[in-house]
Amino acid sequence: RYLFKMVKGSIVVPEEILSFCCNGLQGSTSPPRAREPGEREEAPGAMASPSPARNPTEVQMSQLVLPCHTNHRGELSTGQLLKWIDTAACLSAERHAGCPCVTASMDDIYFEHTISVGQVVNIKAKVNRAFNSSMEVGIQVSYEDLCSGKHCSICKAYATFVAQGPLGSKVRLQPLTPQTEEEKIEYSIAAERRRMRLVHKDTLKDLLTRSPQETERETRDGSGAVPAEKTRVESVELVLPPHANHQGNTFGGQIMAWMENVATIAASRLCHAHPTLRAIEMFHFRGPSQVGDRLVLKAIVNNAFKNSMEVGVSAEAYGQEMSVSRRHINSAFMTFVVLDQEGHPRTLPMVAPEPGDGERRYREASARKKIRLDRKYVVSCKQTEVPLSVPWDQSSKVYLSYNNVSALKMLVAKANWALAREKEKVRMYTLEEDKFLSFRIEMSVCITASRAFSLLSNLRRRHEWDSHYVSAELVQKVDDDDMIYHVVSQKLRHENKPQDFVILASRRKPCSKGDPYVVAFRSVTLPTHPARAEFTRGETLCSGFCIWPESEEMSKVAYYNQAMPGYLNYVTTNVAGLSSDICSTFEACEKFLLKNKEDLISRLQD
Repeated sequence: RYLFKMVKGSIVVPEEILSFCCNGLQGSTSPPRAREPGEREEAPGAMASPSPARNPTEVQMSQLVLPCHTNHRGELSTGQLLKWIDTAACLSAERHAGCPCVTASMDDIYFEHTISVGQVVNIKAKVNRAFNSSMEVGIQVSYEDLCSGKHCSICKAYATFVAQGPLGSKVRLQPLTPQTEEEKIEYSIAAERRRMRLVHKDTLKDLLTRSPQETERETRDGSGAVPAEKTRVESVELVLPPHANHQGNTFGGQIMAWMENVATIAASRLCHAHPTLRAIEMFHFRGPSQVGDRLVLKAIVNNAFKNSMEVGVSAEAYGQEMSVSRRHINSAFMTFVVLDQEGHPRTLPMVAPEPGDGERRYREASARKKIRLDRKYVVSCKQTEVPLSVPWDQSSKVYLSYNNVSALKMLVAKANWALAREKEKVRMYTLEEDKFLSFRIEMSVCITASRAFSLLSNLRRRHEWDSHYVSAELVQKVDDDDMIYHVVSQKLRHENKPQDFVILASRRKPCSKGDPYVVAFRSVTLPTHPARAEFTRGETLCSGFCIWPESEEMSKVAYYNQAMPGYLNYVTTNVAGLSSDICSTFEACEKFLLKNKEDLISRLQD
């Protein structure tokens, strides 16, 4: 009849109720309720259905596209999408770091489709790899039509985040351990993408240095050139608390959204239509901005090609004091198209650049277009979609090298390798896929990993242990890590001519503890070494060595090869046990390594 008593204005809980509540919290001492006939006892945790193991850094975001998120066509604003992408990626980075993180850079983003009102945007972000104080976050974006149930990919992006401690100090990150095959592939290739980002600016400078100073202008009948100055846009934004994170730094996604807005206006002034953003080039944030800052955003059309245009955008920040110089926060380059009613790109008017800086931006835009095409062609394609022998070009050397090493790392990270043969210390594995039969052959050798790496990466010495090699001529030393060889090999069975190859050899030392030494091979074409009548031109799509240190003096040496059709019969004969040629060759490789290890020790002793 009563629950509480009032004593001098305070609530007093009766002892009976207090005892009941305490027993309920700690576990009731009363006998359990008798089950009804036919009622089954529930197992502990039966209410929660077991969920599959998931990457602890994975973040999933789903957003319903509302009218307030869209442009005049009822399509999701790309600026709004960039804000959602940055938010999801930042949350994933902070899950791993355990502290606030800021956006450092974003790789190329290609938008494949537009998203309409009423559809759902699904974003999945997870950390691919953590380095010292930075980490790469992979982002996948798709849309879902709730009425039809249709799902479609929108874009894939890679962002780099930096963990920040008190007063903006850098935080050393814990390493990430990949679990699934997909995670192992992304983890392995993340080191190559990081290497590519670091040399991104040098690639543009190198291309401009070697290109003619005067860029050939396109001429189109019936089109008058629009002065680039007429497309110039300048706008200012005040950074308010909703635009910033809990540390007061402006969200990178918010800055990208503001930049996309002024870039769209600049593109519209050229074509007098509503443009569609197709791509954003890789960019880096040069510094932070805080709540209370004023951001000055500038945009101008740098160059207009037949069906697309490049818009350059910059963001500068300053505080309340106008006397303080502006801080350059970011620069980005965005590619726009104008679509007709059938969704096809329209022809655009030409741009007349301003003398001086305008001419420089015009020329750089042409160079960036070539680099974008190289990156999309070589890096973004699936391995099976890339031609076997890609043309070697100095301007695309970074991306060809990336493709070479990443293809081998993807092969190494594959699951389902099956042991096919074992001969003494040599083990041979196979991997059967729809389009390829790959093999891996490995053994442990008493040699340091660095010494084995040095010996096996020099193709001019391969004939000393591989009887299939006749000679290997160094054609071009691209840099310290990449070299091109012309290789001549023995005749294959049923062939009346020896084979020759033009091979790009790419070397990589470990990026962090646990990584292998890598030597990757793939075919390229060189104008100076065309196919000749006395040889059968051979090709290799993906092959190479991975060397893991097992101790100070022991290393595991593994050779991988994705067998090509002309090589397939030789491989299957060895896999089936009808020949031991591959195992014998690898045993000769061990003797070569041990001999040259001893030669090195002797020279050091002398």
